[in-house]
Amino acid sequence: MVVNNINEVGKTYERPWGNYRTIEMANGYQVKVITVYPQGRLSLQKHFKRAEHWVVVSGTLTVTVDKDIYTLNADDKIYIPIQAVHRAENLTATPAVFVEVQIGSYLGEDDIVRIEDIYNR
Repeated sequence: MVVNNINEVGKTYERPWGNYRTIEMANGYQVKVITVYPQGRLSLQKHFKRAEHWVVVSGTLTVTVDKDIYTLNADDKIYIPIQAVHRAENLTATPAVFVEVQIGSYLGEDDIVRIEDIYNR
């Protein structure tokens, strides 16, 4: 089983939609804190080797999982199964923060299949 470089723990990575920081990493799981800026939108994506559990800790997220759309607030959670098409976006005027727990046989960033991305990545 391969995990991302352990040196990534604690670093904050900026993205056009916000940022993320890995706070824990081991074989089979990874934990990130993700901030989505106001009007930020992650790509519509799926993964072949991992599932994700999201818990909103502040703000409001609009989450797409396959054909369903949910509005999540602080203390709400959602499960993203392997291969589910999903996205998080922040339609509000304040940042939204959630904790993402990835579980799977491979946790690299290259296990992202982007279906739609407003930032053209």
